[in-house]
Amino acid sequence: MDETYDVAIVGYGPVGQVLSILLGQHGWRVGVFEKQPLPYPLPRAAHFDHEVARILQACGLGADLPRLTEPADIYEWTNASGQTLLRIGTAGDGLSGWPEANMFSQPALEDALDRQVRRLRSVRVERACEVVALRQNGHDVDVDLARLDGGRRTVRARYVVGCDGANSFVRSTLDTSTTDLGFFFDWLIVDVIPHEQRVWHPINAQICDPARPTTVISAGPGRRRWEFMKLPGEDIEELNCEETAWRLLEPWDVRPSNATLERHAVYRFQARWVDRWRNGRLLLAGDAAHQMPPFAGQGMCSGMRDAANLAWKLSLVLSDRACDDLLDTYQSERVPQVRQVIDLSIELGKIICVADRAQAAARDEVMTAAAASGDLTPPMPSPAIGPGVGMEDDALAGELFLQAPVRRHEASGLFDDVIGRGFTLVSTQDDPARHLDAESAACFEALGGICAHVARGGAIDDVDGRYERWFAANGAGVVLVRPDFHVFGSAASVGDAPRLIAALRERLSKPAAKAIGGQVST
Repeated sequence: MDETYDVAIVGYGPVGQVLSILLGQHGWRVGVFEKQPLPYPLPRAAHFDHEVARILQACGLGADLPRLTEPADIYEWTNASGQTLLRIGTAGDGLSGWPEANMFSQPALEDALDRQVRRLRSVRVERACEVVALRQNGHDVDVDLARLDGGRRTVRARYVVGCDGANSFVRSTLDTSTTDLGFFFDWLIVDVIPHEQRVWHPINAQICDPARPTTVISAGPGRRRWEFMKLPGEDIEELNCEETAWRLLEPWDVRPSNATLERHAVYRFQARWVDRWRNGRLLLAGDAAHQMPPFAGQGMCSGMRDAANLAWKLSLVLSDRACDDLLDTYQSERVPQVRQVIDLSIELGKIICVADRAQAAARDEVMTAAAASGDLTPPMPSPAIGPGVGMEDDALAGELFLQAPVRRHEASGLFDDVIGRGFTLVSTQDDPARHLDAESAACFEALGGICAHVARGGAIDDVDGRYERWFAANGAGVVLVRPDFHVFGSAASVGDAPRLIAALRERLSKPAAKAIGGQVST
């Protein structure tokens, strides 16, 4: 077959775009097939967190993020009387070196990602092209394509990833069940472009009024979003119309004379995940694998975490530097984290999705008392990934690792941009490379590994001392970080760096074949 790919990606939303970039950066032949002829022009997702900002930085968008986003430092929840129930917020950047909450317009982000994809020669994007059949045949997958102009053909790929949304065709071929927590509500989403700049305080808010639970948030620079819950007995068609949208916006002095109504649509918020994310050479990512209520702003974020987790594993498997069962750790790591995020989203949803006045009054009594101190509730840290590629009995394994400003020679900026990305040994005690024996060094070099000694005033200058503080707080002397920024393992002394490399090599080794470092495993 003439047209072959290492990976075929079905769907060209943000998750498919990020995955194609992360694979294309390593030169893998990637075919992306999207049935829609044009990008969707209206807003959808509106928030990503610091970790996803780091993933987008890895995609080459670091310089673009400030113009694409509006940082949100406060997320305030109030009752019908305006009393504070919950204030979530933070000052300064998050663990990944970016603001904890970043509000954006999805069409603008997709356009920026598309430009990055088009720069990669090994990635081909084909729109107006629907995947209509998938057939696994041992070593690869035949992908039947149907174009809107009537043309049909078959291409071949070593792996296929379904990033094709909640109605995923790829998922339908996996013969998998779905765990549904039965938490769903209908909400009217209204996106608005004010004609004049206004200061919104707080920038993001939940109004927990049983008469009409309402969300008011930034939708990126120059945009605002309102979300209005459908009330019991209310007709969806009457709710989802332009006249209703303008009527519901009146309390905020938002009118046709001072704003443009960009979109109104009713969505059903759901909480569910697919029970099987992989079948041989077919895999799922993003909404094809999970959906969640929006109250924690983690829907698209979770999909991009999927892409970051899957990209480096596919790259190792495709290059025969790891065995195929490494891909099983994709689900084992991602599902526990997704479940935690869905649980959080539901708990937040239980606060706002209350249309009964007596229940709301009971909620308000408990929460206003707890909020009386006025202290900000810090954002929930990113939950650790589940078991997979990490050292057992290591408290840091699976946790997200720090990114902070560093300086090396004349270059300064965030760690990934200055030092590089991939498997990274980081120490504040000494250069880990000095402690690797020949076998460990060869193994790490085969993985494209990076060694970094970060210290105040050192060759890699810990500019604001964040690395020093992080290592001290965690009792670590050296940390081995994976390409998706999660910790593989740690040790109290940099002298134990070879042990970390040996543990990684053992996890990635391929039975009865040449493994990393040039030796055969048994």
